[in-house]
Amino acid sequence: MTPDLTWLPGLLELKDFGGDWDRYFAAVHHAFEQDFGEPRPNFRGKRMGLKRHPLIEGMSATFWHFVSEGKGETERYPDLRRCERIRWPGALLRNEGDPSRVLTWEEVDPRRRSSKVLLTLTDFSYLVVIDDRGDYVLPWTAYPVERAHSRGKLVRRFAQSRGQKC
Repeated sequence: MTPDLTWLPGLLELKDFGGDWDRYFAAVHHAFEQDFGEPRPNFRGKRMGLKRHPLIEGMSATFWHFVSEGKGETERYPDLRRCERIRWPGALLRNEGDPSRVLTWEEVDPRRRSSKVLLTLTDFSYLVVIDDRGDYVLPWTAYPVERAHSRGKLVRRFAQSRGQKC
């Protein structure tokens, strides 16, 4: 069964900017700032921060984690599918309490002595990760989950968080 995703904001597409990458990327950053700029939203009653460093072209690390992929901070490159969905992380956060739209669970990260809150569409096709630092939270990353085996892993992690076996 395909979930209803009509509640999500439309994609922000490069073609709508005549293929002009600079104008497009400025619009992507502006959309990010609308959801995560000042005043910054709260999440579950906690103050939301942003990972500021390293600043890349004057933009926060959080923004770069939302719109790019790569292993190291200096090896990331923009990903068009992430850019197109830049309005989705805020929408998932705003709909977190509605399990017909967003599934949510927590995982403890013993290495960092913190926990991650994971938010996904009900078909596990898009994921937002929030780092819970105790008295505040950081949106960490967000991305489309395109591979079936990756979605399967998320399904299993979600089921385990509920004490269920897959």
